[in-house]
Amino acid sequence: MHRRLLSGGSSAVALLTMLFACGGNGHDLPQLSAAVGAALTSCTDLAGRISFANTTITGANAIAAGTLTVAGTPVPAHCQILGKMNQRVSTVDGNSYAIGFEMRLPNAWNGRFFYQANGGIDGYVATATGDVNGGFGLTHALNMGFAVISSDAGHVWSQGPTFGIDPQARLDYGYQAAATLTPMAKSAIRTAYGKGPDRSYFGGCSNGGRHTFVAAARMPEQYDGYLAGAPGYRLPLAAVANIFGAQRYASVATNPADISTGFTAAERSVVANAVLAKCDALDGATDGLVQDTTACQKAFSVGSDVPICTGARDGTCLSVAQIAALASIFSGAVDSTGKSFYSSFPFDSGLATSGWLAWEFTCPMALDSGAVAMIWSVPPANPANFNGPAFALTGNIDDMLAKIAATSTTYTESALSFMLPPDRSGLARLKNRGAKIMVYHGVSDPIFSSDDTTNWYEGLRAANGGNASDFARFYRVPGMGHCSGGPSTDQFDMLTALVNWVEKGQAPDSIVASARGPGNAAGANVDVPSTWPAARTRPLCPYPLVARYKGSGSIESADSFVCQ
Repeated sequence: MHRRLLSGGSSAVALLTMLFACGGNGHDLPQLSAAVGAALTSCTDLAGRISFANTTITGANAIAAGTLTVAGTPVPAHCQILGKMNQRVSTVDGNSYAIGFEMRLPNAWNGRFFYQANGGIDGYVATATGDVNGGFGLTHALNMGFAVISSDAGHVWSQGPTFGIDPQARLDYGYQAAATLTPMAKSAIRTAYGKGPDRSYFGGCSNGGRHTFVAAARMPEQYDGYLAGAPGYRLPLAAVANIFGAQRYASVATNPADISTGFTAAERSVVANAVLAKCDALDGATDGLVQDTTACQKAFSVGSDVPICTGARDGTCLSVAQIAALASIFSGAVDSTGKSFYSSFPFDSGLATSGWLAWEFTCPMALDSGAVAMIWSVPPANPANFNGPAFALTGNIDDMLAKIAATSTTYTESALSFMLPPDRSGLARLKNRGAKIMVYHGVSDPIFSSDDTTNWYEGLRAANGGNASDFARFYRVPGMGHCSGGPSTDQFDMLTALVNWVEKGQAPDSIVASARGPGNAAGANVDVPSTWPAARTRPLCPYPLVARYKGSGSIESADSFVCQ
């Protein structure tokens, strides 16, 4: 249906828009009721009143209004609960483990619970506030009245990736910590307010997006709304793909000790500008944003649209070898037989940012190497003699892929089992009970490809009669890097939209997003071009719709664009 609709001109666009407006494929899904709030009557005594199996409450602290702020706004008074679950000593590595957590319970509670899924390899208990996007929002779940929990997912940051030596720590990180904490948190809320949450939400970006996808697949009855940003739902494969890319950058680096010399800042700007030259106007407005990502990938060719050096590299062109390396990376990582194991990456305008540089040139050696070798491989590498840069730049890709898929008597689940959502293309249980999922992904994300998330959504559509918009919507954010940043409009509130969809049946046709120029209350985005107004707005459109200029009105305002 998708291909026929897109090829059918204005009538096809009207039909597709009507499908979104009518809530999808015509199935009558249950409408969940709205949450009802309650007041917290006491805080410090909760340390003695909260009781749950294998749980130790280590603190209950009354937090005065204004102690925390979000975008300069005082956060209302609330109660901070600190604790640990499942404390143990590993029989494998001898280290102590527990699932550490923090809960923040508003004095004036809105009846909702938010599970804050953290990023990276976890290992830290972040302030439980609950982002409404990938970061730098003007509000958050706690400020809106949600009870919020965050956790370290069962290990501490000081361990780095060596926690992967313990098999249970692997499973907690992958999916079991969230499953363990959820009933405890709901019980604690019931103790605090005299009632459990009427509606529960789960969200996060990056690995937090992966956690959200896993929760949607493994715990569809526990949460009513899921908000996933930049979902690295195939994280082990994405990490190996990043190592694959690092090896190719190294092959064209002028300084072997610094693989960023394989694709310098000036050269990245050359490619980004070439993408804009070819694709910027495809949406009807020449404004430094590529809204029609799909059309851009068909129109742009790194081999023919980027200047090729006829002599030495001078920052204004790319060598033939660089072109080949980039084409290999962006078309998607492959094994030695040429078989793809991760998705392609779209060419977009955010290649020249510092965030893009860090993910592509630093993380393969500093983060991906240790995670692949010690958290996901069977058997894990020995931490005593592990060398991350050597592993990343000289390691065998086929060997890495084999080890993250392996099991043993000690490690009974492979990384492809405990890290990936088991049912990512159906989600029938989630759908049929009236729950909803919203997903956003920056098109310029250098570590988790928005193409991978596009492929996920296409699979979801196929499993649901060609249209999944009655319970799942996906928003590509042009120019945005990993969770935030990039030359983009990266400030938006998807949590409010998700609540309105879940509890009021108001399907989110588009989300208004703003640029974070100088003076932004949540912090300026240094990647916003100086030629943009500080508060430029754009609509984020549910895929496959694209924000197109209406032909009149200010190109700095979302009102001048329509999702088609």
